[in-house]
Amino acid sequence: MPTSVMWFRRDLRLADNPALLDAVADGPVLPLFVLDPALWGPAGPTRRAYLGASLRALDEQLRQHRTRLSVVRGDPVRRVVLAARAVGAERVHAAADFGPYGRRRDSAVEAALAEAGIELVRTGTPYAVAPGRVTNGSGEGYRVFTPFSRAWSEHGWRAPADPPSGASWTVLEDGTTEIPDPAPPAGLELPEAGEAAALRRWEEFLDRVDAYDEDRDKPGVDGTSRMSVHLKWGEIHPRTMLAALARKRSTGAATYRKELAWREFYAGVLFREPRTAREYLRTEFARMAYDRPGTQLEAWQEGRTGFPVVDAGMRQLRAVGWMHNRVRMIVASFLVKDLHLEWQHGARHFMHWLVDADLASNQHGWQWTAGCGTDPAPYFRVFNPTTQGRKFDPGGAYVRRWVEELRDPERVPDPHDPDLETRELVGYPAPMVDHKAERQEALDRWEAVR
Repeated sequence: MPTSVMWFRRDLRLADNPALLDAVADGPVLPLFVLDPALWGPAGPTRRAYLGASLRALDEQLRQHRTRLSVVRGDPVRRVVLAARAVGAERVHAAADFGPYGRRRDSAVEAALAEAGIELVRTGTPYAVAPGRVTNGSGEGYRVFTPFSRAWSEHGWRAPADPPSGASWTVLEDGTTEIPDPAPPAGLELPEAGEAAALRRWEEFLDRVDAYDEDRDKPGVDGTSRMSVHLKWGEIHPRTMLAALARKRSTGAATYRKELAWREFYAGVLFREPRTAREYLRTEFARMAYDRPGTQLEAWQEGRTGFPVVDAGMRQLRAVGWMHNRVRMIVASFLVKDLHLEWQHGARHFMHWLVDADLASNQHGWQWTAGCGTDPAPYFRVFNPTTQGRKFDPGGAYVRRWVEELRDPERVPDPHDPDLETRELVGYPAPMVDHKAERQEALDRWEAVR
């Protein structure tokens, strides 16, 4: 039987992996991962460290099957062809990539393989429903979430695929490199990586998913799933999660299913509008007056704005490479509406530090909050960081955990809006802006381009 290549990318798992099943059906399989400099370099230290850990976890799984992950470094257009030739493969199997770079890369790899008489076979995607498949009555993609969510649910998805059985394997003998093991940034704690860790985390969350609708907006409690990083790297497929949620009848499970729909909605928007990875979806907002980044951006990045919930979020990001989603919206609104900086500055910082940084979800989550994305009437929605903190962190547990200066309740009775005397006492900065004045300034700038 001919050999085939399983080219792993954002599907670092063995179970529920249709591309891997197709490769196994061909005959002996070479498990391959390409360290692509175009992706490895810009990934940021947090994602590089996690990816290395996830690759090692996948390699350990494969070694239980008496094989290993062959890792090569370089341009995939060259390295995939060389690997396929080395093992005499007739086909290279991979899950389809719908991102702007991934589509260009795969087209170039497909052409190079074809010249060598080798076929690139795309099977499955990182999504329950492939981007571009859910369309409205006119055959166009949705730009508003709610109708997309309904159509996505009505479309449905396949059941999870079985793990491979009876597979035979092969490895590359030459030209491979060690799986990278970069240290995470100093002081940063990464979650456990790999398919087994993803499944354990998912099972743990299922025990409390019924409370998700009530707890998901409370950053001070463990109310979210923390599955985003496992979805980012494909250590679990959303089909697996949706199948488990289908057995639940709670409001919490239904709300969580909508969060998975948001991920697929944003993937579809980026698929149709690849320019929005860097540019405004609603192009009129590019004409708005924005301030130049400087010391205010640095204070925001370092969690020194003087607004406790904002600073808590930014410090959490640097400590664990993750931030609660409600707080992501608060800090994004503050950057765009209070500091009048373009959303790209914040999105770039998130992409650098977030362990779960997903291009579609990150860029369009930022644009949603900034008011220039997929929302019909958004710009006058300006989050007040103090009232948001009081509402969603009423006891102050989240702020006290991440803002060390405000940790002592005896010295700081009100962690969300300590008075100036208290701030001086504990060494916490005064608010860097007047929120009320900056909110009006943001609305005035919006009026100028309406």
